[in-house]
Amino acid sequence: MRREVLLTGYGVRTAFGTGAEALRDGVFDGRPAFAPVTRFDTGPYRTDAAATHGPAVPLREVLAETAAAAVRMAGLPAGARADVLVGTAGDFTALTRFWRTRGRDAEAGGAAGSDGAGGAGVVETVPAWQAAALADALGVRGTRLAFTSACVASAMAVVHGCLLISSGRADTVLCAGAYLVEEENLAKFGSGFALSRDGAVRPFCADRSGLLLGDGAAAVVLESADGARRRGARPLAALTGWGVAGDAHHVARPHPEGAGLAAAAGRALRGAGLPRVGYVNAHGTATRHNDPAETRGLRAVFGPYADSVPVSSTKSTTGHLLEAAGVVELVITLLALRDGVLPPTAGFTEPDPLCDLDFVPNRPHKADLRAAMTVNAAFGGVNTALVLERT
Repeated sequence: MRREVLLTGYGVRTAFGTGAEALRDGVFDGRPAFAPVTRFDTGPYRTDAAATHGPAVPLREVLAETAAAAVRMAGLPAGARADVLVGTAGDFTALTRFWRTRGRDAEAGGAAGSDGAGGAGVVETVPAWQAAALADALGVRGTRLAFTSACVASAMAVVHGCLLISSGRADTVLCAGAYLVEEENLAKFGSGFALSRDGAVRPFCADRSGLLLGDGAAAVVLESADGARRRGARPLAALTGWGVAGDAHHVARPHPEGAGLAAAAGRALRGAGLPRVGYVNAHGTATRHNDPAETRGLRAVFGPYADSVPVSSTKSTTGHLLEAAGVVELVITLLALRDGVLPPTAGFTEPDPLCDLDFVPNRPHKADLRAAMTVNAAFGGVNTALVLERT
């Protein structure tokens, strides 16, 4: 018998700042956070715009900050047993610093990477180290795993956490993810012509020109219903459905009919026992191929209900958070569910005829939600879907 999975705590940080109020003031107000990047020289790259929050800091610090907030909200005792699952590609800023230090050492005739500036920092580039360091910082005991599946990495951590709890293999799981804007990915996405040309992100619009990157980190505490009741914990929502599917269509483009996304979302709905939800937080990258494919995939999932299900892309305000996207957007979806407010697709202009759903343009809408879904997709054709319900 499948055990119920409850969400009992969260912490979140984006370019708008830390905590739920920052999201309400930015994401839910439809206010994009894009501005020129100042933490490194953007001169060599195709854009200088992203959604950043202050100067660069080590990735482990924002992971620890958001995870500690989630643990406090959930009221987990010190030394509790909790599996720690992190979506991350490691600290790219540390990686860049390491290679530059290595080059300087080589030019100087020294032992490359042997000094503190290079050798000590390279460990932070390893994804598994981030999970271990986070568990140590929190003082919790349990399995430590890193998920590196690109833009669904932290969503995959949440799915795995749900599987552990629902199957009885764990009572408490902390799922987290983080990404901070840095040079390597700005260069990669720019060279692939995926970045917006004008400093704005307009998902599902006819004049969209691409995505922009953003800072993001979040953590959620998941618990079995029995375990939460024993502790007297207050559930914020139930995670009642989850799905993962691959379309194996193209290394970077989604299946044109959104086949993988439809399969993942369909599995999540069936797991929740629902024919539809009251809101979908879309992947919505504002890229040429993603948005029509996602629209077709959601139409396939909801069928006759599709026109009545509001869908929005909060990447229009936060930017694309890469490995952190899944868990940050789960927190946004949780706030929509609890507050009864749909976050808008900001900067919405002329609709694309190929994208014909209700995209909550520009302004937040009030809604009495009982269930909501968040979906994500990644290079390689992997897709995830998570369904939240009010408790």
